[in-house]
Amino acid sequence: MTLLRDPLLNKGTAFTAQERHELGLRGLLPPCVLTMETQVERVLVNLRTLPTDLEKYVALNALHDRNEALFFRVVVDNIDEIQPIIYTPTVGLACQKYGLIFQRPRGMFISSRDRGQIAAILENWPYPAKLIVVTDGERILGLGDLGANGMGIPVGKLSLYSACAGVHPELCLPIVLDVGTNNEELLNDPYYLGLCERRLTGEAYDSFVDEFMVAARKTFPGVLIQFEDFANHSAFKLLHKYRDEACVFNDDIQGTAAVALAGLFSALRVNGGKLRDQRILFLGAGEAATGIADLVTSAMMAEGASEAEALRSNWLVDSRGLVVSGREGLSGHKLRYAHTDQAPIADFLTAIKTLKPTAIIGVAAVGGAFTPDVLKAMAALNEQPIVFALSNPTSKAECSAEDAYRYTEGRALFACGSPYDPVKLNGRTFVPRQGNNSYIFPGVGLGVIASRSRLVTDEMFMAAAHTLADCVGKEDLAQGSLYPALPRIREVSVRIAAAVADVAFQRGLADGPAPNDVKDLVQSQMYEPKY
Repeated sequence: MTLLRDPLLNKGTAFTAQERHELGLRGLLPPCVLTMETQVERVLVNLRTLPTDLEKYVALNALHDRNEALFFRVVVDNIDEIQPIIYTPTVGLACQKYGLIFQRPRGMFISSRDRGQIAAILENWPYPAKLIVVTDGERILGLGDLGANGMGIPVGKLSLYSACAGVHPELCLPIVLDVGTNNEELLNDPYYLGLCERRLTGEAYDSFVDEFMVAARKTFPGVLIQFEDFANHSAFKLLHKYRDEACVFNDDIQGTAAVALAGLFSALRVNGGKLRDQRILFLGAGEAATGIADLVTSAMMAEGASEAEALRSNWLVDSRGLVVSGREGLSGHKLRYAHTDQAPIADFLTAIKTLKPTAIIGVAAVGGAFTPDVLKAMAALNEQPIVFALSNPTSKAECSAEDAYRYTEGRALFACGSPYDPVKLNGRTFVPRQGNNSYIFPGVGLGVIASRSRLVTDEMFMAAAHTLADCVGKEDLAQGSLYPALPRIREVSVRIAAAVADVAFQRGLADGPAPNDVKDLVQSQMYEPKY
């Protein structure tokens, strides 16, 4: 019975007659022995009868809890269909309903009441973690403070690490640092499972996170820690504090940057431009916007632009308008892009008409912000305007794919943060693809783990962006796709992992000498979901 209840070992009805005899399973299962292929078919038949994506999420979560090999086989073989259910956009609703749909705990919940005991608590984890995804739940997707309900994000991210890059699920540890919540609705929710108290702040918060970081690295030597969905004020501080001393990265800052830069590289293959000649206007000035702008600035400098020229090519618009020098209340991460010699501009459309950007990138989670007038203005300024509506879930998307193509007369080079169906316009079919971080972070993580790198560097994300763009074929670009097809994700992740590992070996960050074939090293460590 213990074997049947262990999701890492359970095969369910696929245990053979010999296995049932040797393992004491006779009588505990129906007599019919099914192949994994038949089990997958049965899962899909049941899944497709369910009326809502949330119900599908719950069903897949239950499968994950009882049979991990089968769960990942279903995901890997049907990634186009399943990824939007186990991650964005459905995971946002699942986090909002977390207390209501909760069935079994997954991962670890470490609360502010556990201060002084975090190391002992981490010892309760029964597996040798090499990869931790951790959140404090303060900025879940574009939904805000969801507290402990944010556990759905680390769980979803780690599912994609295993499905998209073959990181063994036994090595993956999702963690919520529960420091309370300021969400009144959750504080009054009888089904909320986290601490019903206001968020820890200031020195108490900093020392709590520091205790966690010390304990995690001691308990799991060499572990890669991914910061996920922290609010801006914490995200930048934590990344800057730990990035030079620990193997950490922030996917919202660095992963988003790499996937956006890869999309820009692809778009420029279509219109023939050079990155250093672009002018990019961001709707948003938080983790994603400044992360993208920083990596784009570095890429422009690699093409020969001076730092001043590259910085001047990137502009931010936040909730108060264009970020310009001298504006009161600017936080540290915005100051690099607070340009001089430009008067304040209150709204995004006026900023477009004034600055005449070649590309607009939406990462502010303001649904519908790319209005028809915005899209028409971009089309008037550019023969092939670059329009990236990267916010998710779908309710927070700046525009739909259909609107992006319609209001630019089919000329937009478009990428999205949420999934959209192909769009037919003027006799042509456009196939928009998501600028989803799942193209980047699984491969980066696999490369870091395979090389046993001591740090994660910006150079690795630059290498990942170039590699992802190189995976986009001419046939993809011809149909308006700026990213490769999602079913190729494991192939893409291998190439990204090899590029990342190469950087680690070249920079002396890896544990040991470089192998003769880095790609072989990467592939040798990949998990394949099978019995």
